[in-house]
Amino acid sequence: MKSLFRTYIGKWPALGLLVLAALLLCPSPARAISSKAYFLRGHSDFHALLKNRKQAKFRSSWDKVAKPFTACLKQDPDGSYAPKALYYLGRVHEELGMRSGLKSDFRRAVDYFGRVIARYPRHGWTDDCLFRRAGIYVARLAEYNRARIDLARIVVEYPRSDMHAKAESALRKLGKYKWAIAQVMGRQGDPSSSSLKKVAQAAADKALQSPPPKSVKEKAAKSRPKDPSGLAHLDMVRFKSSDEYTRVVLELDGRVKYRYQVLQPNAQVGRPHRLYVDLDGSRLGHDVKSQTTVSDGILRSIRTGQYDKSTTRVVLDFLSMQEYKIFPLDNPYRIVIDVYSPDENAVKAKAVVAKRKASRSAEINYRPPKNSKKHSGDLLEQLGLTVRTIMLDPGHGGKDPGAVANGIREKDINLRFAKILGKRLKAKGFNILYTRTTDKFIALEQRTAMANVKKADLFLSIHCNANRSRSVHGLETYSLNLAKSKDAVRIAARENAVDPRSISDLQFILTDLMVSSKIKESRDLAEDVQVRTLRRVRSKWPLGNKGIREAPFYVLMGAKMPSVLVELGYLTNRTEAKRLKSDAYLQYLARGIVDGVMAYKGKIERYAMK
Repeated sequence: MKSLFRTYIGKWPALGLLVLAALLLCPSPARAISSKAYFLRGHSDFHALLKNRKQAKFRSSWDKVAKPFTACLKQDPDGSYAPKALYYLGRVHEELGMRSGLKSDFRRAVDYFGRVIARYPRHGWTDDCLFRRAGIYVARLAEYNRARIDLARIVVEYPRSDMHAKAESALRKLGKYKWAIAQVMGRQGDPSSSSLKKVAQAAADKALQSPPPKSVKEKAAKSRPKDPSGLAHLDMVRFKSSDEYTRVVLELDGRVKYRYQVLQPNAQVGRPHRLYVDLDGSRLGHDVKSQTTVSDGILRSIRTGQYDKSTTRVVLDFLSMQEYKIFPLDNPYRIVIDVYSPDENAVKAKAVVAKRKASRSAEINYRPPKNSKKHSGDLLEQLGLTVRTIMLDPGHGGKDPGAVANGIREKDINLRFAKILGKRLKAKGFNILYTRTTDKFIALEQRTAMANVKKADLFLSIHCNANRSRSVHGLETYSLNLAKSKDAVRIAARENAVDPRSISDLQFILTDLMVSSKIKESRDLAEDVQVRTLRRVRSKWPLGNKGIREAPFYVLMGAKMPSVLVELGYLTNRTEAKRLKSDAYLQYLARGIVDGVMAYKGKIERYAMK
């Protein structure tokens, strides 16, 4: 059975030549030609790599082959080459899985084949996607019923397909032939007719000419909802959760309109706080679980479902909830949900402040006991009014190199400097956490979530800058707020990996988020870091002051603690780039930032003790 699927390689050995001939003989708009060119390049690279056994062993080779197909989709996502690019992305991950043996690679292949099947049910390659997906289900994932359904779909829905005979033969060998056909035809139980093949053939022919009865439609929709072209996919649901905070991220492959509502708990029926989000114009991705049980924090479970043919619903069940924020981010499009439960430290702090005000007159003649300074420090720490834990965030990483200039990759400098800074802060008694300690990619919104979940007191994101002008240089420190200059917009767009024009939309979103953010505290921290770092570095090197700025950075949005983003210098400036490669220079920068953190820590402690 497995050999039957392995021997099926494809049915278009000369496709590259045919596409090239069509490209030369039938000129089309520039956008279509560009998508064709990407596809043709990917097709050629794919088949060349299949023949190169030495290079085919490496994951990087297949990742490189996938890039032209991804570019084809990005260039013209609704064009005629989109289903073909999706098909070959599935093939790339299938071939990669055959070499790596990892189920995750086969799952990716299943997902890409599934997108072709869902979005382009009448496309000429859809039957091939069904057959290949069935082969993966049988040979690699041991999900036999899913394989049977895919093969039965070819038998019933694609009777004139060149895959029809192979699918029927494979289904008979796999077993449960009648059951699978009945499932696809929307019937309950086993068909009793001995001429089942003729019935299936007639039903398929009729389906091509007229819509099926409503009852059949309803039953089929539950088992295999079809995704008309143009609907986005909910590809991934991920979360970070603690006992006071949860961030859930819904990642889609296109923009959608969304609406949400909070449902209050009902103790009588055991129903918790619920927040549901409806994603209009979307369908569930193939790898999104219908329910995820979460054992930690305030988040109890995540449920997803197809609310109607073009709306996906996500329901979050919470053990407790006080406040929530929902906002979208781009590239890729995702919807971020932040939920907060009552902060015990904040409640205690308010109570202490109220008590102090009530007894202010009695304090005039009060004489503090011995060791009162030590006890005050303990109280400040218990109430969260001091700085104990700092999360350092080396920007970029993995597939995202950041700025690249003068032979330097930003991600490398960021990580190297963060480790230097971490050692110096640790020597001052701080507990230091990192968003990453190796060269790996972490989504921007996940970084702040990590700091919130770990209950960090400060969040410092480390970056290097770039500019078209090589003469621009200097240090600048940002906090979260509306951008007030073109330079701030440009830098925020670069760090967020979005078009500068989308920053205006983000600023509108930010006005709703700023109420609960640590805006003033972050601005104070940015000022201390900028001023003290300049003072420290200028004792040995000249360093330009680009100022204390504000901008809507993704990586700072939703932070529960004072947060800043430090741009250490410009890699595009040769002098500054050379210094940033020097350990001695990085040490001075680190000492300056430590000075700034200590100044800020002292400031808030003095304020809290008043």
